[in-house]
Amino acid sequence: MSAASSLLSEEQFLCSICLDVFTDPVTIPCGHNFCKNCITQHWDINAPCQCPLCKTRFHRRPVLHVNTFISEMAAQFRKSAQMKATDSVRVFTALMQSVERGQAELIETIEEKQKTTEKQAEGFIKELEQELSELMKRTAEVEQLSRTEDHLHLLQSFPSLNTPPHTKDWTEVSVHRSSYEGTVRRAVAQLEETVRKEMEKLLEAELKRIQQYAVDVTLDPDTAYPSLILSDDGKQVNCGDVKKNLPENPERFSVCPCVFGKQSFSSGRFYYEVQVKGKTDWDLGVARGSINRKGKITLSPNNGYWTVCLRNGDEYKASAGPSVVLSLKSKPQKVGVFVDYEEGLVSFYDVDAAALIYSFTGCTFTEKLYPYFCPGNNDGGKNSAPLIISPVNHND
Repeated sequence: MSAASSLLSEEQFLCSICLDVFTDPVTIPCGHNFCKNCITQHWDINAPCQCPLCKTRFHRRPVLHVNTFISEMAAQFRKSAQMKATDSVRVFTALMQSVERGQAELIETIEEKQKTTEKQAEGFIKELEQELSELMKRTAEVEQLSRTEDHLHLLQSFPSLNTPPHTKDWTEVSVHRSSYEGTVRRAVAQLEETVRKEMEKLLEAELKRIQQYAVDVTLDPDTAYPSLILSDDGKQVNCGDVKKNLPENPERFSVCPCVFGKQSFSSGRFYYEVQVKGKTDWDLGVARGSINRKGKITLSPNNGYWTVCLRNGDEYKASAGPSVVLSLKSKPQKVGVFVDYEEGLVSFYDVDAAALIYSFTGCTFTEKLYPYFCPGNNDGGKNSAPLIISPVNHND
């Protein structure tokens, strides 16, 4: 997708009649676009012949020709939507298969344990039945002898009858109830691992898609705090120890070591990447153009900032007002910033790990947004590494 088209929103390629992505889009004389079939059917049903949006009337029905540019762009958006749907189906299919497989294995394990327990219980029952049979037999013999009048025979039989038959000490025997907690725990752990792997694949595909919205960002020296050092190409910034004597223009930050990008965005989607390697402190994100630059800055969406930051080398936070502590598996070396203006979304990515760092959602943007950079104070050289706006490595 070209850089120009990447700034357009998907809503611009939806037909206002069917509310779906254009199919054979046509442009009518007033400049509005519709699916060819949608506008044709609309005019077949409704009279007089007019635009469904602006209500401009036409004395005769316009000749309709497919707008090839919009058609190609709509096809690209449809392809992007199909890719998302395919990825989603693949992820949920893998999860469903994992759940079904785990369920089948759990049921099989439970049934095997149940069979083992039942077999053990059956063995105990047989032993008990044999012992009971022996006892009943001995009881019958004793009752028979008790009725005999042959005292000699009674005395001769007494020693053998006086010896009890061998029986097991059943007080120490029990049928243990099967425990399935470990089996269930293993099945859940396997499912969690599957979810983790599928999420990694999904995020990798997501990052590749949003990298298509990459824009060329350069730093604006007119906004830079006087102690900041900007490279000649406007791609790098770090904080020096000397505060330069610069014009005090309204755009310049006066207290905090911050700088805006030159480029502003008031619609569509945009993405850029910043190398943060070797730094112990930084802030990155976007900000409203109208924010107050002449005093202490409190980073939060309510104040017009959507940022994440690093403090003390290993403390990551999202400045969400109040701040949200971020627990990251790895230390990002390059951070990707993505904004969907109409969707109200600002997302941050660990580019090398293809992992989501944080997302601000449900945002409301009503004015121009600028890329925002704060390399942090030099801190005696500990934080001297620059923030570097890096070229985006587009992947097919």
